Parts: sequence; structure tokens; C-alpha cells
Amino acid sequence: MTVTLADVAARARVSPATVSRVLNGNYPVAASTRERVLRAVDELDYVLNGPASSLAAATSDLVGVLVNDIADPFFGIMASAAQSSIGESATGRAGGQKLAVVCNTGGSPERELTYLTLLQRQRAAAVILMGGSLEDPGHLAATAGKLAKLAEADTRVVLCGRPPAPGDAHTAALVFDNRTGARLLTEHLLALGHRRIGYVAGPADRTTTRHRLEGHRDALAAAGVPEGPTVHGPYDRRSGYDATAELLARDPALTAVVAANDTVALGVCAALRERGLSIPDDVSVAGFDDLPFSVDAVPALTTVRLPLHEAGARAGRLAMGAEEPPAGGPVTVPGELVVRGSTARPRG
Repeated sequence: MTVTLADVAARARVSPATVSRVLNGNYPVAASTRERVLRAVDELDYVLNGPASSLAAATSDLVGVLVNDIADPFFGIMASAAQSSIGESATGRAGGQKLAVVCNTGGSPERELTYLTLLQRQRAAAVILMGGSLEDPGHLAATAGKLAKLAEADTRVVLCGRPPAPGDAHTAALVFDNRTGARLLTEHLLALGHRRIGYVAGPADRTTTRHRLEGHRDALAAAGVPEGPTVHGPYDRRSGYDATAELLARDPALTAVVAANDTVALGVCAALRERGLSIPDDVSVAGFDDLPFSVDAVPALTTVRLPLHEAGARAGRLAMGAEEPPAGGPVTVPGELVVRGSTARPRG
């Protein structure tokens, strides 16, 4: 059901003219009244029609790309590929071009919801959500509500590297197989002879963290090897550096460390060297994602390669309607184990 200006006025207990004045910003309104009107707008998910009110059902030329951190190569590669694909998928000299806007949430669930609301109000043609989701029931329910509103307005919603949650409305979902990738990584270390393996995990409330940790644990359980110490933290270098001290304090005899991603692995490597430990002679280190710098690390990182560029480009085509949505639900995007010099057989 479409929310009208009159609905907002009734919720805010003001006249429709006052609502119009607040939204247009062309007439002074008391601060308390303005706050009441804006709260009603948010609560009712009122969509501003603007000058295109006669075309209220039409979408705009805007495509929103939501990422946790554009400075993180994981998101930067996907967002760049999606933006290029959106430009390449445009048809004709007029009317086919779309403006791709990258929305950096900083990992904030509140900001993610705010961007979805703003994109809804702008009648975005498409929205691409990249990366793992926060595993909080309240946030998941709120997100599902926002995605439903977008879908009702004919906005294409594409999930890229993000598993759909119950109730999520989406045109297509490309889901990285983080569990299998993590299992392959730990199986590689087990095959080398490692039995004391520490793990630096990402934030505990993220789907990507849980799936990668589950794959790691599955491999250990299948081999009958006890789980080593695990430390959670952000997906950044500092997290790996700080976590290494805790891992070694909990088990000084560790022979291998698995990091949540390649950036975290760099921090692990720095902390090990600072303690006079050699990689991989004393401790093997493995990452995840195969980010561009992984091959240039010394020694080069053993990791799991995710097709970040390909996934981002496909998400862009799906957002533009240049590729038909896959039938049968989410598409599983596999990773590939890449063995390099940072892992070796343990001494002794």
C-alpha cells in the first residue's frame, strides 16, 4: 500500500501543508515539528516523489552499491567491477546510462538501513549489497522490510557475496562458498602434518566469519584433530597482529595460523617475525580471498582465491537487467585453494 503525504501528516499530527514545507525546506518550521515530521517519514517509509510525482511508479537512473569498506580491496575490487559492468551494459545514447553510487557503510547496520531508505526514496533502478551480513535478528528483519519496499517499487536487488536471509526480496544472489574454501585450507595444513592450528576469525556477528570458521572446524573434526585457540577481531591487519600474541599465549606450540582474510594474515606474519619466528619454518600462515598483494608478501601467502572481479561484474549485469537472473535460487560461487610459500610441513 502506497504511503501518502496525508498519512505522514496524520502520524505527525500536523497538516499536509506542514509536511510539504518540511520536506521541501522552503518555509521555516519549528524544530520540534520538523523532527516529528521526519520521524513519521522514517516510520512510514514515505517515498518522496519530487518533481517526478506524475511518474511515481518509475525508477531513476541511480544504482546503489553498498559495501562495508571501499578501502578494503575485497570490496574495492567487486565495486569497481560492478561499476564498470553497469556502464558497459548501458544501451543507447540516451536513457540507458545509469549512475552507480558506492555507499560506504563502515560496517554500521544503522548506516546500511539509512542508505537503503535513501535509495528507496530516490527510486533507485537497482541496489547491490556486497559482503557478509550482520547476524542480528532485529537488523535482519529491518533489512528484509527495506528490501521488500525496494522490490515493490521495481528496484532490482542483487546480493553479491552475501547470503540471503529469510524474507529477503532479491532479483539474484551470488554467494561465496566460504565454508568449502575454509575447509580446503585447513585440510591442506592437516595434510602437511599440522595438528596445533590457531585461528584468527573476523567479527563474531558476521555471516562470512561464521561460514569460514565452520569450514575450518569441519576439517578438524573430520580428521579427529582438537580445535586450537580462536580469536575474533575486525578484518584488518591490526587484528591479525594483536591476535597473534593471544594465540601464542594460549598455545606456545602452535605450528600454523589460519587468518580470516589476507589482510589479517599480514598482521599475523608481522607479529610472528617480531617474535623471531620464521614463516613457514616455525609457523605456517594462511589467508583467504587472494587479494592482489598476497602473491607479493614474503613469503607469498597460501590462500583461497575468490573470483571477486567476476562476481562484481556479474552483479552489475544483473542489476542492469543485461543478464537473466539465474533460476533455482542463490548461485554458489566456489573458491580455489592457492598454495604458496607461507605454508610448509612443521618441523620435527
